[in-house]
Amino acid sequence: MTTTLDPETTAVHTPRAFEPHTRTPGQAFLHGLRRIPTWITIAFLLIVTVYPLFWMVINSLKSNADFLSNPSYAFPQEWHWENYVIAWETGNLATTISNSLIVTIPSLVLIVLLGTAAGYALEILVFKGRGLILLVFLAGIMIPGQMIVLPLFNAFFKLGINNSYLPMILIYTAAGLPLTVFMMATYFRAIPREIFEAATIDGASMTRSFFAIGFPMMRNAVITVAIVQFFLIWNDLLIALIFGGKRSLNTIQVGLLNFSGEYGAINYGPLFAAICITTFGILILYLFLNQRIMKGLAAGAVKG
Repeated sequence: MTTTLDPETTAVHTPRAFEPHTRTPGQAFLHGLRRIPTWITIAFLLIVTVYPLFWMVINSLKSNADFLSNPSYAFPQEWHWENYVIAWETGNLATTISNSLIVTIPSLVLIVLLGTAAGYALEILVFKGRGLILLVFLAGIMIPGQMIVLPLFNAFFKLGINNSYLPMILIYTAAGLPLTVFMMATYFRAIPREIFEAATIDGASMTRSFFAIGFPMMRNAVITVAIVQFFLIWNDLLIALIFGGKRSLNTIQVGLLNFSGEYGAINYGPLFAAICITTFGILILYLFLNQRIMKGLAAGAVKG
């Protein structure tokens, strides 16, 4: 018995080639209208972000007379590039930047090491009272720094260490630890505890597990925490002004006050030039480490 195949039913259907969707002029117009609020928002955010930098740069190239007699957003009548040289010399920026680094780097090292170790202990190790200890660190975030300035000043004065870098380093370390411990505990919470238990079974001590496993796995998180604390310490004025003591210990933020002359007169051009030097240096550092910061923030937002 022979069967015949219907050519209509046996035909092989090949998929059609992808045809891009084309909008009619009316659809394209409506689509463009819907995107207008988005573009307006982006333009607004761009202006809010870029305009202060633009305003700061153009005013750093003006003379005092030009700054006071013309609108602040206007371009300089004469471009005074020497304001940057005056700023570097008058503000003694080389010394103030060095002092800021001397205070910031040891503080960051202590904050990162102690904060990461505390986060490791509170999330990886199992012991009674670790939740209460974490709450104590969180309470430290809510204490205003102004409340402890006077007691600390009296304590450092009695110890005879008020005219040195040590008080600033100790205060910055203590002030940075609560937030760092909270952030590092959040990051360690995303790591399976079984990894450290396996290392313990293999004979690794807690210290070795921390430095060989925990710390390397937290590389992006450590960079994120370090950058956040760096900005907080670098931009601080209150602690540096009160505990800096001698003029030779002035940090960069205190050094900017040197541009106020007698009777409160301010040399605006060099002042804005000094602000540009410090601001763009920090901005370049942030842009260079931006991807690391984003990875670190994402790592703390995911539960493993």
